[in-house]
Amino acid sequence: MGKGKRFSFGLALIIILLVLGALAWFLVVIFEGEKPLAILEPSPYYISGPKEFHVKVADKKSGLKSLSIRVVQEGRKVIVLDRKFPYKGLLNKEGEHEFEKSFVLDPSVFDLGQGGIELILEARDYSRRNGGDGNLSVIQRKMVVDTIPPSIRPVSRMNYITVGGAGLIVYEASSDTVQSGVYVDDMFFPGFQAGEGYPATAHVCYFSVPYYVKKRPQLYLWGKDKAGNESKAGFYYRIRRRNFRRQTINITDRFLRKVLPYFSFYQFPPNLSDVEKFLIINRKLRKENAQAFYELRKKTSSEQLWEGPWLRLKNSATMARFGDHRTYYYKGKKIDEQTHLGVDLASLAHSKVQAANSGKVIFADRIGIYGLTIVLDHGQGLTSIYSHLSQILVNDGQTVSKGQVIGVTGQTGLAGGDHLHFGVMVNGVFVNPVEWWDGHWIRDNVVRKLKMLRSASTGAG
Repeated sequence: MGKGKRFSFGLALIIILLVLGALAWFLVVIFEGEKPLAILEPSPYYISGPKEFHVKVADKKSGLKSLSIRVVQEGRKVIVLDRKFPYKGLLNKEGEHEFEKSFVLDPSVFDLGQGGIELILEARDYSRRNGGDGNLSVIQRKMVVDTIPPSIRPVSRMNYITVGGAGLIVYEASSDTVQSGVYVDDMFFPGFQAGEGYPATAHVCYFSVPYYVKKRPQLYLWGKDKAGNESKAGFYYRIRRRNFRRQTINITDRFLRKVLPYFSFYQFPPNLSDVEKFLIINRKLRKENAQAFYELRKKTSSEQLWEGPWLRLKNSATMARFGDHRTYYYKGKKIDEQTHLGVDLASLAHSKVQAANSGKVIFADRIGIYGLTIVLDHGQGLTSIYSHLSQILVNDGQTVSKGQVIGVTGQTGLAGGDHLHFGVMVNGVFVNPVEWWDGHWIRDNVVRKLKMLRSASTGAG
């Protein structure tokens, strides 16, 4: 074979290979098999009202051909979004390769009934695969339409509460209710199922109108179901105002020398005088301690653990009352103001301290200005506090019975002498302990309402 013929043959072979390569590339491009990227957010399980969704589709190769979103409910199909993308330029290079859009799925607009639905997204590209239909991406989301709010109904006929005190409302909530309770303005007090012997719809909620509330607050019942639907219900209540005592406390150098060594654990800024350290303790540390007490509300039991009137420290005298507004003076100059959030009881030094009622220990340790302290959970948001102890005789997590000795009085923390600081909290809010020592108050405000709830739940009243 001559040189010319060999050259011609080689050239022809190269041309054939180039043509075949170009054809192969063209076929790979137009028949590419990568599905469009499709994202649909969020992914709720319940639809309780208008819900905004965001969709994003993309196809970097052959480009987007169509996007369809529909809702299917019991065989009925409703188009939510239907978009076609035109083919532009050579191999759709100028076509749509990425698309984003937000849309609102409103059950009332699309005439969706209560119950299950399926939200289906389909995105196709311009690939010639699948008989020219292109690659298909599908997202299917099953959801439940629930736009009916839970039912919540007060059972208590009249609810009396004193500012700084506690209250109880009993009510019925429908079985779909997952959270309920009482709002006092914007402060929420959670409710609980009434417990054994009551139907699941029977609920109780202990609440308070805090001591610092000046104006008449708005109180109402509130409930929410799994879908996020909310209900509100008013109830009859009467709030009694109360004037709290004012008390003057003179801080002496002798007192400061006595109490400050106890707070050696606290990191004070350098070069502070004793009175400046006292002010940090009385303000900042007190506030930190209040937050720590408030956090303990999360440890409450859903069941009532107590019964009957609560016990008071034996043979004790009241040295300070709940809500006392204290003004502190040092060398004749006013230096601070605080509110006393418990009752100070003094008996013989190192007196035995009994559990005011049955419950569970949820705190047993040192806590700032309160010294050695025990906190008992009595269930359904109720707790009792025993502070300034010299000894703690129980352990965290221990179950205690009413009257059981749990500690010994002392003067740890910010205390001038041996005494017991006794407090009661409702969902982390301090309330007047005196009410809980009163058998008549317990009968009128708790026992009677629980009987009313039982009667209403069984249809007896």
